[in-house]
This record gives sequence, C-alpha cells and structure tokens, in this order.
Amino acid sequence: MSRLFLLLLLPAVLFPQQYADIIYTNGKFWTVDPARPEAEAVAVIGGRIAAVGSSREIAAWKGKRTSVIDLKKRRVLPGFIDNHTHFMTGGFQLQSVDLRTAGDEAAFARIIGERARQRPGRWITGGDWDHDLWKSGRLPTKEMIDSLTGATPVLVNRYDGHMALANSAALALAGITRTTPDPAGGTIVRDPVTGEPTGLLKDEAMSPVYAVIPPPSDEEMLGAARLALAEARKFGITSIQDMAYSNGDRDIKTYRELERRGELTARINCVGFISNWRSLSAAGIQVPFGTEKIGLGALKAFVDGSLGSSTALFFEKFLNEDTYGLPMDVVTDGRLERWMTAADSARLQLRVHAIGDSANSLLLDMFGRIVRRNPQWDRRFRIEHAQHIHPKDFSRFASLGVIAAVQPYHAIDDGRWAVNRIGDVRCRTTYPFRSFLDAGVKLSFGSDWTVAPLDPLLGIYAAVTRRTIDGANPGGWYPEQRITVKEAIEAYTITNAYAAFEEKEKGSITPGKLADMVVLSDDILIIDPVRIADTRAVMTILGGTVIHRSE
Repeated sequence: MSRLFLLLLLPAVLFPQQYADIIYTNGKFWTVDPARPEAEAVAVIGGRIAAVGSSREIAAWKGKRTSVIDLKKRRVLPGFIDNHTHFMTGGFQLQSVDLRTAGDEAAFARIIGERARQRPGRWITGGDWDHDLWKSGRLPTKEMIDSLTGATPVLVNRYDGHMALANSAALALAGITRTTPDPAGGTIVRDPVTGEPTGLLKDEAMSPVYAVIPPPSDEEMLGAARLALAEARKFGITSIQDMAYSNGDRDIKTYRELERRGELTARINCVGFISNWRSLSAAGIQVPFGTEKIGLGALKAFVDGSLGSSTALFFEKFLNEDTYGLPMDVVTDGRLERWMTAADSARLQLRVHAIGDSANSLLLDMFGRIVRRNPQWDRRFRIEHAQHIHPKDFSRFASLGVIAAVQPYHAIDDGRWAVNRIGDVRCRTTYPFRSFLDAGVKLSFGSDWTVAPLDPLLGIYAAVTRRTIDGANPGGWYPEQRITVKEAIEAYTITNAYAAFEEKEKGSITPGKLADMVVLSDDILIIDPVRIADTRAVMTILGGTVIHRSE
C-alpha cells in the first residue's frame, strides 16, 4: 500500500465526521512534511489535523459550526519545540533578581542591594550575570555585595548555571568556610593570599548552598509555572523538554495540577536525573511514556561543566588558565557509566550534558560500550549542548545514532570571547551545526532557557547568521558552520519531536498529528535572515486552539 494512499485514507479513518471544528485558511504553511511541504489551509477536528491542502480544498470541510480563521497570507510553521529548558527555574527566574543587563560591577551590586532592601532577610536568587560584559572582565566577589545585603542571604548564578556568587550570609548558612574542602566535581574559589572563599562557587560546590534555600510552596510552584507557560505561548512554543526538573517530582505534580485545571498550555516532556533511574524503572516507565500533555522516560546526566566557567573538559588546556576543565565526580569514579548502562537496559533515554571536546569524546566512548553490552533497541542517545567537538568524533556521532541536542544562541553569545579561551583551531568545530548535518547527525535545537533567551526565532537567527551579539561578526562567526533557514526550522520541530520519541504525534503539519502551529509576523523563508531576529509569533495554536495572539 503506497504512502500517498495511506495519507489520503487517514483523514477518513481518524475523522469520520464530515466537518471541521476549525479551519485555518489563507496562510503560507511550511509543513516540514516532505509528502506535502507547502499548503494554504488546515482543517482541525478534536485537536488534531484532519486535512492539509489548498484553501479551496479545505473549504470542503466547512460546516455550519466550523470556525474559520483567516491567516492573511502569513507564514505558518509547526509549533516550536524547545529541546532543552530549565522551565520551572525560568518561571522562578521571572520573579527573581535579573542581573543579565548589569553592564558593570556597580550595576551588579546596585541591583542586588535594591532587592535586599525591598525584601530584607528573604533569599535572593536568580541572577544570570555575565562578567564578560564588564569592562574589567573580573569575576565578582562577596565583598562587592556584603555591605549591601547584610543578613539577607544571596546566591546568584552566572548565566551558564555552572558558577554562582554567594554572599557571606549564604556561605555561613551552608557551612562553607576557609577550611571547607572542595567537593568532588566542584570548586570553592578562594583568595590566593588569605585562602578565604571569595563567594564564587563552581558546579558541585554550589550544592551545599542550594540545599539550605527553603523549598517553594505549592502556590509558588503554580505561579512560577504559569509565568513560564506565558513566556512559551508568547514565542510560539507548543512543546517543552524540561531538563532535570529542579524540584523533583513536585514539578511533575505542578504540571499535572495545571493540566487538571485546563491551564497547561504547552506539552511538557519531563527529564529526571540519572541517579533516580531505578524509581522510573520500578514504576514500569519506558520511553515513550505519558499523555499528550506530559511525557516521561528520559534521564539527564553531566560529564563536565561550561566554557564560561572554565569547567568544560578539553583535550588541551584553556589558553588563559592552567586547567583542562573539570570532569564530574560521577565520571571519574565510574558511577555515571554504571547508571547509564542500567538505565539504557531499562529502556530509559539518556540525555547527557557534554561541552568540551574531551567530554564529548568520553561520552561517545561510554555510549559505544553501552551499545556493545546491552540488547539493541531504538535508544536515541542525546548529547546535550555538544558544543566543542574534536574532528574525529563527527563520524562517531553518526555511527552511534547520537542526536546533537544543541542550543544555537550560545554560538552568538559565547562567540564574543570563546577564541580567547580555547583558540582558533578548536573554535572551528565549536557549535558545528554544518559539520553535524554534513556528517549525517540529527541536529536538534533549543534554548537552554534561562541560560539563553527562550525565543526560538532568536535560535534560528543564530544558526543561520552566526552574527555575535556584540556586532563584531556581521558576516558570521566561523560562517562555514551556518545552516539554512529550512534546516533550522526542522531542528526546532520534527527533529525535536524525534529526539523525544514523539515524531508520530507532532513536529510537522501532517494529517493525524496534533494541531500545534505558530503563525509568524514575517516570512522567515524569504526575508533577509538578519531580520529573523525581529520576527514575532503573532499566533500560537495548541491542539487547534489559539492560546496566544499578538497582532
């Protein structure tokens, strides 16, 4: 039976009623479905796509009760899917102190001091500061804020999430002193003369402070989730892959409560921590698992830290520091590979953070051993970020079927200073989008929000132009790694669906799939790619229903 015949038959099988609930017409649909890549209209029944075709063809689905929405010739894409967010953290961040715009040390201190005066004694968190924006380029210290915060505890993270600044009050609550040893997989930064903690904590060294921050209430959890969902709607995002839920099972309970109330306006694929693989396995969960709104079955792990914090693991040292980076303790003691092997055997998906070229190579080694040890299945390994790749490893990504789950905005952000950290040669295969695709690797896109902006159009802009945010590379930072707009759209839609075992349900505008779509202010397939950064989502559609409109 031919594929064309099946596609023609599918609407009649799935949608025996004659008329559509909703028709979206007079649009310019890029469906990301090779069977019919372009269309003018879509008919929706019961939250799913019943038919795709010309406006004239779809008019046949109109009945007395059918709602018809004129798209006014605007470009329509499948709803965006974000492959990597810290979604609840993002919601809380919207309520927390925002240091991303702090352009110097004085602004950094002033913003924190103002929040301490407004809410004395209550924890100050959030941050997303970037010392590379400062003229001095110096890292902050607790002395910059202690006099402004007093007994109000502060823990504000660098925007990459792998380094944070604690004030003296927070260090005292966590029991971190001059004699506290560095934890495995982390660094307590110390004054080179006195040996006292400067307040800067890297990776696992942050954990003792996070452990003493009081947990949010149920209502605070719901409030944070609502704020995050509003952000997603605004940017045309209909599906979120939430990496290593920050509040454990409480995040899932929050999403379920919002679903019960009819307020869950994005489909959430929830990712747990690798150390908890047994609980998922014991519950009988295997990928894919879940409902149309909430999915489970994937696990997050870490191999190394980040480039900006000098904790990404490289084969060669950083240029400005006497370090190769920092492997996580679970890598060096063997626990990570044992956990991954067991989780893979239980048919749970592995989504593992690796930044440096050595970290990526080590992880590919582990994946290779897992494939040889465990029975074959459709495992879909993912490397999260996959930022710096040794040339020898592109073919290994492809041969092992490893998905490169990258976040393209990082390229135009880190591109301001990456050469100063690792040099020209390594930067040639940094954020190597073109090299991945040319090697036959599945390329999946997301934001890493709140590390980077949530807006997928900024991610597409970054992947297509590679123009760094400082304006220093108008022709593109290592422009040979640019990709096309259509390739970037696929990475934000169908490949992301595949990367979560959801490609049969979403990711393209195809009969039978969920009617998740986004309508854009400008046609990004024909405008100058530089203008993509100014394009907006004017309509977000989830299950056929408009959940955001901005004309």
